[in-house]
Amino acid sequence: MNNKDTQYLIRMENETDFFEVENLTREAFWNIYKPGCDEHYVLHCYRKNPDFIKELSLVLEKDGKIIGHIMYSRSYIDSDSGEKIPVLTFGPLSIHPSCKRKGFGKILLEASMEKAKALGEKCILICGNIDFYGKCGFKPASNFGIRYAEDPESDAPYFLCKELEEGFLENVTGSYKDPEGYFAAMKNPEAFEQYDMKFPPKEKLKLQSQIFG
Repeated sequence: MNNKDTQYLIRMENETDFFEVENLTREAFWNIYKPGCDEHYVLHCYRKNPDFIKELSLVLEKDGKIIGHIMYSRSYIDSDSGEKIPVLTFGPLSIHPSCKRKGFGKILLEASMEKAKALGEKCILICGNIDFYGKCGFKPASNFGIRYAEDPESDAPYFLCKELEEGFLENVTGSYKDPEGYFAAMKNPEAFEQYDMKFPPKEKLKLQSQIFG
């Protein structure tokens, strides 16, 4: 996928991109949610995870340089009827700091959802900001009868849903929890610290805007 007017290209990530994409992810998330970040390690580990969908690991290039990346994972809803209903989740969605707030995140997300739909995927569940993701058609998952396992007693307005096939969740209620792959750094902090040393040194800052200590 490309656009001649704004000179960008969206394509599948390949193995030669791995380190560049991980460094991009690190730059995009550094000191955003907590001092430093671990999203680049999550991505690094996920490529060996059977839930990783390589066809939906996409990069966005501008002027020949990778400025964006998104990855998807398979996940599921534990339905109240006892079924496991397959869905997708995504993240990290990374845009280089110099290119943020220019519409590239929305461009990359929408292109990835189009590809996911073409691959036959039915539904996406994420945690995120409705102010951004609502522009791409996401709605609170509570509207569809899906609860967030980490916050089951509230409507969890940050827990969002997008049906790629309209009506897919009709008559479905249930609970969703994040895939275990997203907790790679928490489960093995020493391996994460060793991995992070491969990248240029950066200062970890504690900021008021961060949601995690």
